[in-house]
Amino acid sequence: MAGLRFTDLQSRPTEFLDFTSLTLDEFQQLVPPFEAAFHARMTAWRLDGKPRTARRFTVYENCPLRTPEDRLLFILVYLKTYALQVVHGRLFGMVQGKANQWIHALLPALLAALRALGDAPARSLTALAQRLGVSEADAATVVTPQAEEATPVATTPATAPTSPLLPMTGPNGASSAPRTLLNRPRVIAARKRTTPSKMSCSSMPCSSSSF
Repeated sequence: MAGLRFTDLQSRPTEFLDFTSLTLDEFQQLVPPFEAAFHARMTAWRLDGKPRTARRFTVYENCPLRTPEDRLLFILVYLKTYALQVVHGRLFGMVQGKANQWIHALLPALLAALRALGDAPARSLTALAQRLGVSEADAATVVTPQAEEATPVATTPATAPTSPLLPMTGPNGASSAPRTLLNRPRVIAARKRTTPSKMSCSSMPCSSSSF
């Protein structure tokens, strides 16, 4: 099953930026630490999320993501486009189950690479202020607070779990893969306003939760 590859986009810089939010130069700078973090993870974990106890990780000829560039492209496009796993798997030439495994294997590697470069997302206002070299008050000006819904169609049950940054199910077995989003100069958390005349994802179960 053929799919999207780095070689398909590297000659089209504008399209590459649209797919990943990175320029080709920024992408190439991220490849080495990302690949090092990926292999470090695969030394301890299998692709299915279970602890590795036997053979070491090897990239086979029929691997859908054979090169470091393809692996990094895969996870960056997922974070940028936020497609259903079945759609993302089809885009890269694999079934949904395999796409799920790769997502959970590559997300921790990406986060580790961003941490090594000092570009991991800040998890608190204090950390953001330290990174920007400004006061917390100044750092707060680059964060947009969540907007309140004016006319909600349906209320969420009190027992409903809080949605993660990347709403997807964990792989079979043990996994330490964190959820993360790529860093952005301005954090926007406003939700789309809903109206009684139109149904939105806020008023029905999201289809991606079935995977």
